[in-house]
Amino acid sequence: MVNSQEYETELNKLTEIFAEIESDKKGLINGLIHDAAFLYAENKQLRELINETGTVRVHPTQKELQKPSQAAQQYLKNVNTYAVVIKTLNTVLSKNFIEDDDEFDKWVSAKKAALDE
Repeated sequence: MVNSQEYETELNKLTEIFAEIESDKKGLINGLIHDAAFLYAENKQLRELINETGTVRVHPTQKELQKPSQAAQQYLKNVNTYAVVIKTLNTVLSKNFIEDDDEFDKWVSAKKAALDE
């Protein structure tokens, strides 16, 4: 079901974002990058289907008989999984960069030094 063009585009985007990651970490996150691209492409197609069919199927004569669509259920599962994968990748990306001390860090260091005196 996944559109290979959407998958490739997202994979290239993520690969570029993570190009500066250390090589040993790249081996660990490579599968997550592919999973994120796959989920992104699949969710895009599921959203298009949901736009056409809706998230709930209602019986034509008995309105109380409702069923969630399979596409909507799968979309929700994929969104949750995608969020976890992206959060994990973001954590790896954040740990790859060392932030310089900002003004608050300098202030805290100065206060600690003053208390130590």
